[in-house]
Amino acid sequence: MLSAVCFAQRGQLYAGASRVDITPEEASLPKTSQGILDHCHVRAIVFTNGTTKAAFVSFDAAMSNARLVAAVNERAAAELGIPEGNIMYNWSHTHSGAAVFGDELNNRTFQALKEANERLRPAKVGYGDGVCHLNVKRDLFDPERGTWWEGPDYDGKSDKTVAVIYFEGLDGKPIATYFNYAMHAVITGNTDKVSGDFPGAAETYIESRYGDDFVACFAAGAAGDQNPIYFQQTFDLRDIRIADYAARGEDISNKMPPGGQGLDRTKPEVQRLLGEQERMISSYGQILGEEVKYVIMMMRRFETDVTIACLHKTVTCPARRQLNGGGRAGYEGQYEDAGEATIDLHLTMLDDIPVVGTSGEPYNPIAVELKEKSPYKRTMLTMLCQGTFTGYIPDDESYGAQSFEVLGSRFKQGYAQSAIVNGALDLIHEATHGK
Repeated sequence: MLSAVCFAQRGQLYAGASRVDITPEEASLPKTSQGILDHCHVRAIVFTNGTTKAAFVSFDAAMSNARLVAAVNERAAAELGIPEGNIMYNWSHTHSGAAVFGDELNNRTFQALKEANERLRPAKVGYGDGVCHLNVKRDLFDPERGTWWEGPDYDGKSDKTVAVIYFEGLDGKPIATYFNYAMHAVITGNTDKVSGDFPGAAETYIESRYGDDFVACFAAGAAGDQNPIYFQQTFDLRDIRIADYAARGEDISNKMPPGGQGLDRTKPEVQRLLGEQERMISSYGQILGEEVKYVIMMMRRFETDVTIACLHKTVTCPARRQLNGGGRAGYEGQYEDAGEATIDLHLTMLDDIPVVGTSGEPYNPIAVELKEKSPYKRTMLTMLCQGTFTGYIPDDESYGAQSFEVLGSRFKQGYAQSAIVNGALDLIHEATHGK
């Protein structure tokens, strides 16, 4: 970790941003693919105060990539002067995302950073938050099935906050926004088409408002237990698949084949539902994008002289290993002790805005507790950061749910929530007070 002494230095903010298309060629997609619905991008915001340089990088992609992080960090440090550990990497977790592979993805990610670095100019930064009622807790005891299942729990805990960081040039020209919302990007999963899902739609919609050079970076909030509230197409397609598989002699009533596997796409009802899914991401993206735009419009206070802090740590928790399997949900898990499991935490603190990244998929109440206990009102928690992946991280209260996330979690009850919250608070304290 870097010494907090250098973080106390305040200086004029400079910021720049860029986006680069990472969509693979259609010919390279797997045979199961139905093509490209919309393009995926990597987006970068680079910022510095003359002493410390840092960046936000966001991908329209499903999962983190440790090799990419290592390769890009090395080049960014050597060629752009961004120290290793000073880049916050975010994956949107779109279940429909696809990207070019290997070195090509590394190169395009570095290209986004390089272009953003070249566009650095004097800037100011603002923060605001709003609300968006698109997410819902997805772990539900279904009275019709008489068991746990995935569905909208309207009474469940669900933070509706949309947190927004906005960069603007001192000349009044918008530069970029980094916005945070907790909802799984699973709307277009059954289509088997490449898509940024609702995060990509929101980013594109926001960018269209502020001009071609403007960049909107989505950072997934603590969405381990959060789904889109309007999700009926997926439920209807699930029922159709269950019936179709049953007619072929296979029971998938408590399973989830990937994507749209097994769907008869010649059926008019299937075609209608898939078409609705494709249109839904535009609806979600526009509504979320409108809230981001409104929050930006209502910002009144900006900072030009800022401090920047970047720190990270790894916390450990007692782990467990599941010994049985009874399908996707609705059975009692059996476990044995399995040593320790780790969670990586990363902090990018831009003036009085702490952005905390986690390596797994934490449940929503974990973020709420962190924000309540943080000494800074503008605290964000983002998931799937920095290249490592630790799976689902339920909050302590949710371990009674027999849902697939809880059943499959590596973490024993009673440890991970406090490890994340206290670990993040420790990082914030170190960034502002030193060790």
